[in-house]
This record gives sequence, structure tokens and C-alpha cells, in this order.
Amino acid sequence: MLTIAACGEQDSVEQPGAGAPSASADDDLAALVPDEIKADGKILVGIDATYAPAEFLDTDGATVVGFDVDLFNTVAGKLGLTTEYVPSQFDDIIPGVMSGKYEIGVSSFTINDERKTQVNMVSYFSAGTQWAARAGEPVDPDDACGKRVAVQAGTVQVEDVEARSAACTAAGNPEITIEQFQGQDQATASVVSGKNDAMLADSPVCAYAVQQTNGELELSGDIYDSAPYGYVVAQEQTEFAEALAQALTAVIADGSYEQALSNWGVEAGGITDPAVNP
Repeated sequence: MLTIAACGEQDSVEQPGAGAPSASADDDLAALVPDEIKADGKILVGIDATYAPAEFLDTDGATVVGFDVDLFNTVAGKLGLTTEYVPSQFDDIIPGVMSGKYEIGVSSFTINDERKTQVNMVSYFSAGTQWAARAGEPVDPDDACGKRVAVQAGTVQVEDVEARSAACTAAGNPEITIEQFQGQDQATASVVSGKNDAMLADSPVCAYAVQQTNGELELSGDIYDSAPYGYVVAQEQTEFAEALAQALTAVIADGSYEQALSNWGVEAGGITDPAVNP
């Protein structure tokens, strides 16, 4: 998450996620996985399951689904591994990877310099920030002084809206009232209910939220600050990070990467050059 594919360009998807791609193991790539990672044949994944369409709980309330999940399952398959997703609060995932609680974090983490001082990050997607408000009540991100704005805690959008609020008060205008939520679904619901005037999130998330509210929300302003998402890997696991980057290159080449994104209508955020700590 821009710590949250052009939002306005997302296609309508009646049954998102249908026909998820799969990948058979590539022996050469599997050989690159460190022994301590492949010892049990699976990758333990920390994930915040509140960020549709990237990662969220299915209707059974337990299974994590989304384009991040479909894509990473394919990447893991190339490496001869299965996946086990462990739902967690977003801002607990990087510390969990650093402590060894998770072997990887897959949760729409925007790559930035601060995070790269803590962990390795493998680029796999690109997204920007987008705002949304109640339909017929647009909020200009550049003129939000005095508004109530919802945002998910731990994302870069928190810093974004805090900077905007500081600019408001410096100019003698009312501050932005910022309400932080642990889940993006809670932030979205607060705008639908009218408790808050607007929200900001990663562009594909914002587009999906607008789509799912059946006209109760609309997009506000343009997408800005596009940046890559990255898989989060411990600093000492550089070899594993490199293996992930090569597996991503392989799924891009065989077409399963595009399929994983297009199934969710977010193919506009696809990249062609995955890298470690770009």
C-alpha cells in the first residue's frame, strides 16, 4: 500500500478472480531458493486481508483472495513452493518479516527508501494514490482543508494527508481532520456512511471500492505519485529476493502474470522489469 493500474482505467469485472493462473515448478529457479525457505515446501506469507482487490477475505470469511494472492501463488509455484497466508494488521507485517514470524510480506507495500533500510523489496506492480468521496460530493485533494478524511493506518497515504493538513494550517486554513483505521474496508465504510468526507488509498483499491459501493462513492481528483509495489523479504534473505525476481520474470514471460492481473481488472499496473530494491 502506498505506505496503496490506473484507477480510472480499471475495467468492470463481474466475477473478479475467476480462472486464476497456475504455474508448474521450474527446476532451475527452484534451485535458487535457500534451503531454510524451501525446507517445508511452503512460504509463510504475512498479509493484510482488508485491501480489495489486492488481498481480502472471500465470502467464507477465512480464505484470502485477490490479485496479489493469485499472482504470488503463481510466483511461488515457479519456485516449487506452496503458500500459507496469515492475515495480519498491515503495519505489523514488516516487523513480522524482520523478526522471522513471516517468510515474506505480500500486501501492496509501496517500495520507498525508508522500507528499503529495513528489508529487501522485490518490485511486481505499480500503483498511485487516488481519492474518493460520496457521489455528488467530490473533494479536491488539493483543496481538502476543513474536511474529514479517512485513511488506513501505516500506509504512506497517512503521511500524504498529514502533509496536506499542515499546508492548510500554514496558510491559515482549517486543518484536515484525519481518521485512521486498521482496515481499508473500515475507512471506505466511514465515507459511505457520511462520517468522513473522503478517503485516499492505492489507486486500484480506490477504483474497486467505488465499483463495489454501487454508485455511493465516486473518484475525486487524478492519480498521483505512482510507485512500485514490492514483496517484503528479510534483509539477510537477498538470495531469496533474487529468486523471487527471477520467478516474476518467468511468469511475465509465460503470460500467467498478465492473466493474474487481468482477471481482477488491474492489468494497467503491470510492470515488465521486476527487481530487488529498485
